Amino acid sequence: MGPARRRDALRLRGGGSPPLLRLFPGRLSAFPLFLLALLLGFASLLWLQLSCSGEGPSPGGQHRGVPRQPCPPPAPPQPPEEEAAWGPHRLALLVPFRERFEELLAFVPYMHRFLSKKRIRHHIFILNQVDHFRFNRASLINVGFLESGNDTDYIAMHDVDLLPLNEHLDYSFPEAGPFHVASPELHPLYHYKTYVGGILLLTKQHYELCNGMSNRFWGWGREDDEFYRRIKGAGLQVRRPSGITTGYETFQHLHDPAWRKRDQKRIAAQKQEQFKVDREGGLNNVRYRIESRTDLSVAGAPCTVLNILLDCDTDETPWCTFG
Repeated sequence: MGPARRRDALRLRGGGSPPLLRLFPGRLSAFPLFLLALLLGFASLLWLQLSCSGEGPSPGGQHRGVPRQPCPPPAPPQPPEEEAAWGPHRLALLVPFRERFEELLAFVPYMHRFLSKKRIRHHIFILNQVDHFRFNRASLINVGFLESGNDTDYIAMHDVDLLPLNEHLDYSFPEAGPFHVASPELHPLYHYKTYVGGILLLTKQHYELCNGMSNRFWGWGREDDEFYRRIKGAGLQVRRPSGITTGYETFQHLHDPAWRKRDQKRIAAQKQEQFKVDREGGLNNVRYRIESRTDLSVAGAPCTVLNILLDCDTDETPWCTFG
């Protein structure tokens, strides 16, 4: 068979050069191939950055309604080991949680490095609600407080989708009273004066003085507004950061409402009850069971996951169920 016939036979059988290489005439040396690989790698990284930051077209096109995920900031360098010079206090970082695994994978290593860089002794507790009731952030924080152990003497009530970007934010022991890290002047979404959600630090003594948080808030919202009134009722003064000049860019909010719909449903008398102060409930009557307690590491950052089964009196708060 002559050369021309052999070439024709190869084409019929699908042989010959790969399609990409057919775009280039003649033989390719190693250097052009290396250069081509670099260009393709750079293009892939650029596309990933644009697609997750919302600055470029979303995968599949806007017409399909595919939401873009926010990009978490890069984690600080590997933290140093705890030393005696870090001080006597130890923080329990309490993170109410349900099914936000992609946010958790970003949160745990980022916060471990952030706090270690600031030489804050800490332990991260993921408070994972595994029952079939509606999400109850306040009860989970009560459980986290009770289960955090005697080796921690202050807590941070910390949302999993809120990352501090400014290294000057203070996470140290709040001896003078509750310290609202995510203040209304800095939080990217909530700016009213009585807001104490997002990230709030308290000594364990002050949290007990407030009897913790109310267990009556099932679904999204209002539990931190009620807790503000508890703080004032206990004679405590909320303090907030000063000298922070980064404004609404002080934090990154990872929550994407297109993926995570908030449970804002109001059932039975819930709409009226949510504006009342719960003068009886809190730490003293939270009902729960720990299904499991697991110590694990996320990208080298240690944390403890508590799988928590909350209990609900449906006569007292019928809005705890989805029915």
